Order: sequence, then structure tokens, then C-alpha cells
Amino acid sequence: MSHEQAGSISFFQRYLTIWVFLCMVAGVFIGYTMPAVPAFLDTLQIMGISIPIAVLIWIMIYPMMMSVDFKQIQAIGREPKGLFVTWAANWLIKPFTMYAISYFFLYIVFGAWIPADLAQGYLAGAVLLGAAPCTAMVFVWSALAKGNPGYTVVQVATNDLIVLLAFVPIVKFLLGVSQVIVPYGVLFMSVFLFVVIPLAGGIATRVLVVKEKGIEYFEQTFIHKFDSVTTWGLLLTLVIIFSSQAQVILSNPIHILLIAVPLTLQTFFIFFIAYGACRLLKLPFDIAAPAGFIGASNFFELSVAVAIALFGVTSPAALATTVGVLTEVPIMLTLVRIAMATK
Repeated sequence: MSHEQAGSISFFQRYLTIWVFLCMVAGVFIGYTMPAVPAFLDTLQIMGISIPIAVLIWIMIYPMMMSVDFKQIQAIGREPKGLFVTWAANWLIKPFTMYAISYFFLYIVFGAWIPADLAQGYLAGAVLLGAAPCTAMVFVWSALAKGNPGYTVVQVATNDLIVLLAFVPIVKFLLGVSQVIVPYGVLFMSVFLFVVIPLAGGIATRVLVVKEKGIEYFEQTFIHKFDSVTTWGLLLTLVIIFSSQAQVILSNPIHILLIAVPLTLQTFFIFFIAYGACRLLKLPFDIAAPAGFIGASNFFELSVAVAIALFGVTSPAALATTVGVLTEVPIMLTLVRIAMATK
């Protein structure tokens, strides 16, 4: 990579917070002034999963998937502590702290501004987020923090398997809702789109390039051709997300900010628990950072789908899960910076 490329990338990364903010504003502007654009993009779906977002996620995680080495995956059995930390944070801690933190803020701290019936709906949406950890975007956060690709894939895959068993009983217990169902179509399609396809493509690329040019060329030259791809994909994703939710944002700005407070605090709290536990266990940074990100992130595609199925499209619960979508990227980018600063 040339000095010019490196300089432009470092300049871009240095002011990434500004670009993120501008993309959020641009998304809202597009959604408000040109609603036909997000309306059209919203029609491009498979089982409720946005195809444009899926393509951008492929672009963002493709470089990381090319870096997956099966020797890394085989070595996980000798160092399983990172997996144990992730599982404990996601399933023994996160859903219950999400309920406690959200209840405290929605009912007590913000009780004067949020009626009790709305608070109940917002709490339900928050719990659905807390009980469904680990979105495909974790691959992006791990890539930005130079996480171990193979370990991240295994962590994501195992957590997606646990969702099948743990999601329903946890939601029933915390919300007292008896008719909870897991939209298995959404779950399996997400795994296929965001794990199987990009992993297969990345491995195939790695094998072909290494066979033709050798491992040194692959690691020193080829992989660096994609250094800025993840960032550009991330910014375009932000524009699409915020354009699709522009009307919701502009019609409920105060409540969106209030809902965002407990969701943000919960995200930071779980990250520091998982990341801190890994550091105390003296796990390498490239395992500790992804473990923290997986614990902090939410499987918002699943949460939104369940909220709509249980409570309706215009319900307070659906709005709360939407806020989870809006806050995911800027908060997780902040956590990436924190992780890199404590490397």
C-alpha cells in the first residue's frame, strides 16, 4: 500500500466520528425529502432482511472472512475461555441487566415524561434486544479492531445456536408473554446470508490467491487492497438505516433519545464486563475485543421481527427495537475506539 493511500485512510479514520454524524444527518435528510428512496429500498427484502444492507455487510466483512485460517479454528478447543466469557455475558447477564437498567430509567428516571403504558412497551422492546445478542455487524467491529477472524466466526456461530434454545424462555420469563415465537426463517436466513455466504467466499478467495501468488503476497499485499472497504460500507449502511427510519426519528425525537439512554448504558456495561473478564483471564487482545463486541451488540433483525409479530408494527416495543438499530453503529464504533486505546 502506498504512502498516499495510507495517509488518506488515516485521515479518513481520524475524523470517522464526523463522517458518521454526517451520514446519519444525510440519511435523515434523504428519508425526509425523498421518501421514495428508502421506500423502494425497503421493498428489497428476503424474509424481512434488507438486501441492500446484506450486500453492504458482505462488503464490510469480506476482508475479515478472507483472513480466516482453519488452524485458528482448530486451536479454539485449546483456548475456550473466550467462548465461555461470551456465553456467560450474553445469556446469564445481558438479558437481566437490560431489564433492570431499562426499567429503572423508563419507569423511574423518565417516569414524568413517559406514560406507564408506553414505558411497558418500550421495556418489552428493550428486553427483546437484550435477549437476542450478536448481530452480523460483529464481524465489522472485530475487523476494525483487528480481532481474530476464526475465533470471531466461532463465537458468532455458537451464539446463534444458543438463540434457538434460550431466546424464548428468557423473553417469557422477563415479560410474562406466553405467545413468544422465534421467527426461525429470519434466524436461519441471517446465518446463511451473514456467515455461510461471506465465509465461503472469503475462504475460496484465500485459497485461490494463495495458490496463485503465495501466502506472503496474500497477507502483505492482497488483503490490504480492501483496507478502506469496511469503513465505506459502514457509512453507506448508516445512510440507509437512518433514511429508512427518518419519519420515526422526526416524529418521536424526545422518546427516541430517552429510550437510547438505557440501551446505551447497557451496551457499555456488557462490553466492559465481557472485555474486562477476558483481560483479567489474560486472553490475547484479538480474542478479548471480539468477545466484548459480541456481548455488547444486539441481533436487531431478530428483535425487530419478534417485536412486530408480538406487538405490531406501530407498537412502542417495535419503536424501542428500532432505537436499538439506530444506536448500534455509533455506540459500537465508540467501543472499538475504547478497545483499541486499551490494546
